[in-house]
Amino acid sequence: MNKIHYNKYSVVSLFSGCGGLDLGFKGNFSSLGKKYNTRSFEIKWANDFDEKACITFARNFNDPIVCGDITQILKGNYPDLLSPPIPLKADVVLGGFPCQEFSLAGKRRGFRSKRGLLYQSMVETVRRLRPAIFVAENVKGLLSMDNGEAIKTIIKDFSALDYSVVYKLHHAADFGVPQSRERVVIVGTDKRRNLPAFEYPQITHTKERWINLNQAIGDLANMPEGKVQNHYWSKAKMFKGTQGNSIVSKDKIGPTMRAEHHGNIEFHWDGKRRLSAREAARIQTFPDNFIFYPSTSSAYKQIGNAVPPVLGWHIAGAVEMFLDKYL
Repeated sequence: MNKIHYNKYSVVSLFSGCGGLDLGFKGNFSSLGKKYNTRSFEIKWANDFDEKACITFARNFNDPIVCGDITQILKGNYPDLLSPPIPLKADVVLGGFPCQEFSLAGKRRGFRSKRGLLYQSMVETVRRLRPAIFVAENVKGLLSMDNGEAIKTIIKDFSALDYSVVYKLHHAADFGVPQSRERVVIVGTDKRRNLPAFEYPQITHTKERWINLNQAIGDLANMPEGKVQNHYWSKAKMFKGTQGNSIVSKDKIGPTMRAEHHGNIEFHWDGKRRLSAREAARIQTFPDNFIFYPSTSSAYKQIGNAVPPVLGWHIAGAVEMFLDKYL
């Protein structure tokens, strides 16, 4: 039996994008034929720099999102944007800080770029709000960046705030996401409240039970373009030898949904077209009633940048259990 929460845990969400991790923490959505129950979290404040992602977030949630540069917001340079202002405290801080600079598929500039240093804004937010727990997400490449020094630096900076910090590499397919997507999840718990280290959720799908693409998007295979929301696809032709120019297999999980593909998303298994934005959203486990704005190219980018909501939901469940037990 689910425990009834009369008071929800308050959440501040950074680098929210279109809201994949936020949706996972809120729960109450359906994906790939399964219902994911409401979680005991309430998004009190969210932020992202991408205006189009903010539009998508605002139209799919009843929660406020502030669109602007978090580094400037923390400096107090955007007083007109802060409606509502950043809360003075929160139970949870979330943040999928920008990952492109650490990605194995990217330029791997890491801390040598301004975007690679944005995790420091999350550190500062945690310092100010002093949440019981924080959750950060990033790409697998973070672990090997600078021969492992990048993850050590991030852990050190968060740990300096008196948090017990752990990290673990998750494969999204192990939690029912039909996609080859490995992500590092970093979690810190407040030592000043005598909170122990976080315990990660157990996997729900062994490799033999991974959900394949036919199960996830088979019903969309012959559906006319535009028949359902976001079911439009890139018309880019095949460019042999470049990333994304391959054909997916219907009986396997999908490839990683990428943000920076510039229209070169993989081809459908029929070989006649590329995957549609709605199919990409399904592969990321967004529900069909979650609509992306304002264009197909923008939808691809937002979907690729997002945390799969189903993976977020399982992480949220472990956070919920942790807070119920120790707070």
